[in-house]
Amino acid sequence: MSNLLFSRIEGEGKPLLIIHGFLGMSDNWKSFSDKYAAQGYQVHLLDLRNHGKSFHSNDFNYQVMCHDVLAYCNHYQLNDISIIGHSMGGKVAMLFATTYSDKVEKLVVADIGPKYYAPHHQAIFTALNAVNFNELKTRQEVEKILLSYIPDFGTRQFLMKSVYWKTPEQLGFRFNLPVFNNNKESIGEALPNENHFDKPTLFIRGGNSNYILDTDWQNIQHHFPNARLATIPNVGHWLHAENPLQFFEETIAFLK
Repeated sequence: MSNLLFSRIEGEGKPLLIIHGFLGMSDNWKSFSDKYAAQGYQVHLLDLRNHGKSFHSNDFNYQVMCHDVLAYCNHYQLNDISIIGHSMGGKVAMLFATTYSDKVEKLVVADIGPKYYAPHHQAIFTALNAVNFNELKTRQEVEKILLSYIPDFGTRQFLMKSVYWKTPEQLGFRFNLPVFNNNKESIGEALPNENHFDKPTLFIRGGNSNYILDTDWQNIQHHFPNARLATIPNVGHWLHAENPLQFFEETIAFLK
């Protein structure tokens, strides 16, 4: 099935889906899968459409990504699942849990809220579109281009994870940049106002991140009345990468 999401599956037990953020992939969460698996979970690290090793498509919005996750769960006959979603993956997880709540037991949303977010990846888009793989023959040359637009080392390393050898001579991005260029608005879409999920939900934010503000709490509770909020101090939007130990401890205590 070419339109089944690519995944890495580890462990036995209760199903736990982990959904990466925009421009990410399942690889970003590899270090977590053995930890959750050791706690009795069958961990499914997903690559969303147009990301990682999953299929590419001109359709790219939360509705189709949510349907992809449903098709994946049906294919593997997964029920009573827990989901962890980061950033854009958190939006997918929220839409999935509020649409197919009978399938979901617990939800963890990492550093994103249900509200609308204005496009804010302009510098990253500019950097990625400046990369010409017909001219650049080494990973070092690609990183040098990114460096001229993105001073932050961590962000560059994150993007470089998606640079791979399409052929022995040609580098490329694993993600579908042309489709992202045409769908910048859809990434920030809000959760529909009427969507609700009444089961246990954990929102977890970085103390230095501005993605979930104190003023967002009322809106979060509108959609997720059984939610609580945890903050990991001194980390930004990539909270799971910056403090993996506390992220794991917060999430496993909730999931258990």
